[in-house]
Amino acid sequence: MTQGAVPVVVLAAALLHAVWNALVHGVRDRMAGVAQMNLVFVAFGALFALFVPLPGPAALPYLLGSAALQTGYQLLLVRAYGLGDFGQLYPIARGTSPAVVALLAATVLGHRMPAGQLAAVAVISLGLAGLALVGGIPGRDQLPAIGAALGNGVLIAGYTVVDAGGVRAANSAAGYIAWMFVLQGLAVLAAVAAVRRRTLLPALRGGGAVGVAGGLMSLTAYGLVVWAQTVGDLPTIAALRETSIVIAALIGTLVLRERLGALRLAASATVLTGIALLEFAH
Repeated sequence: MTQGAVPVVVLAAALLHAVWNALVHGVRDRMAGVAQMNLVFVAFGALFALFVPLPGPAALPYLLGSAALQTGYQLLLVRAYGLGDFGQLYPIARGTSPAVVALLAATVLGHRMPAGQLAAVAVISLGLAGLALVGGIPGRDQLPAIGAALGNGVLIAGYTVVDAGGVRAANSAAGYIAWMFVLQGLAVLAAVAAVRRRTLLPALRGGGAVGVAGGLMSLTAYGLVVWAQTVGDLPTIAALRETSIVIAALIGTLVLRERLGALRLAASATVLTGIALLEFAH
């Protein structure tokens, strides 16, 4: 494939990412679905690790930190999707992450945030507020779902920052990626087993197709973005990748029969616009 294929490839990755999240939301036993996905991660990560160099020892703290953050993210994802609409919660989670990364870079790492980035964060925040206020001011029963989605965004930002440092420390990006999937998969499986105990194995046997499909989609989406990043413009790729926000809103309406409404669509588009502005303001 050539550089001209980058937009199509990244949009395909965005579609796959939104679809696997919709599968997790729609499956009856979400915890078992996540466990099945991580079985795929461990299998493919271990296979990949046989053919690539080991990451350097300096990458180990990053790998362990990423595994911990990924475990928290996936368990909180299960919690969020059990509480509210996919078309609302997915955009909140995905939209929160870039804004948190930008704010962490400015407040913790001391990076100066130009006016363009500040404006972009404000646009993202406006869109997130619109998503949270779909249907009016959230009642007490809606707050846990919105809180879980926001928490997911923070965890996504966390492992994004950790993995960026880990790849640089590993001296082998491919080795880091392989072991990242192995370790996060094992960590999630251990956490799910601790929660479900004797009920996990029967659940895994009963509905493996959805989890395996989700795992393969997630791996494919990740691989497509990694390839695109080797030949394309990073801000453009990052912005295109987040079109999954609008795709998710449409999946929620067309497939899951959730109420879209003009406000939710406009809020999702606002978040996407803010992310695009943030990436191009770098």
